[in-house]
Amino acid sequence: MAAYLAKRLGYYAVLLLVAVCLSYLLSSLALDPRAYYEGRQPPLSPAAVDHHLTALGVNDHEPLTTRFLRWAGHAVRGDLGQTIDGTPVGAEFGRRIGVSLRLLLLGTVAGTVIGVLAGAWTAVRQYRISDRVVTLASFALLSTPVFLLAVLLKIGAIWFNQTTGTEVIRFTGEKSPGVDSGFWAVFKDRGVHLLLPTVSIALGTIAGYSRYQRSTMLDVLGSDYLRTAQAKGLTRRTALLRHGLRTALIPMSTYFSYGFLALFTGATFTETIFGWHGMGEWFVSSIGKNDVNSVVAVNVFAAVVVLLSGFLADVLHAALDPRIRHA
Repeated sequence: MAAYLAKRLGYYAVLLLVAVCLSYLLSSLALDPRAYYEGRQPPLSPAAVDHHLTALGVNDHEPLTTRFLRWAGHAVRGDLGQTIDGTPVGAEFGRRIGVSLRLLLLGTVAGTVIGVLAGAWTAVRQYRISDRVVTLASFALLSTPVFLLAVLLKIGAIWFNQTTGTEVIRFTGEKSPGVDSGFWAVFKDRGVHLLLPTVSIALGTIAGYSRYQRSTMLDVLGSDYLRTAQAKGLTRRTALLRHGLRTALIPMSTYFSYGFLALFTGATFTETIFGWHGMGEWFVSSIGKNDVNSVVAVNVFAAVVVLLSGFLADVLHAALDPRIRHA
């Protein structure tokens, strides 16, 4: 198992290197930092614009390979350059990464666990009313765009607050201004603000995972080894949990690694709609400013997160499938 994971880790390291190179290449070719200085009053001279762009390391008058090698040399030392506004990218990165990770981790864990359990449960109760209800709800969620789902949740929260005459659900920003009076007060305030964005991400995750888990579980229910386990004296529930669910989870580990990128894309809309100043919102605003260094930083973050989820999926696969462990 250790040899298998070491090989996969090396594979992901190569993929990360390719992702970094492509990210810088595409960002530099698609974005025009020079346009950020157009329309200034008083207007900047071409020499002044060149000076600013050279200081940022994104002057398009320099060869692309020269710019990339300079950026890579600083990046390996932890210096990701400066934003188009002249602030350090690393400082902005550090401020926003915690915001996005709170949202992604909670939404992913809740959505994955509930989705897997719902899919396995509906497979066992195939064609019953509960199965049809969950199926209908899942398809409704899957057909609803992420931004529309977030807006509907905000409308529901506004209606609930108005009906109860309270501010139980807060959905603008990651925290309330001026709340710093003790750990529990801050924890409660952050939790209230985190509720709706997390639900927005988790609902789509639940819908996707429940459909996929239901399909894999149905393939397992009619298998010979499951009937053999029951013939040896195991109850149906024990056989399903000990043998059926474990086998059905193996394909889910692969689906998890591929589905995480879509989850990160959905979080971009979620952060923007709910006013969370995370990596997704930063990515959208950086594209609008033609900020090459910031866009590359967000892309590298997305690549690291997706590749880590892929490595975690490999660990789960090896833990569930003994053929991998003894390969």
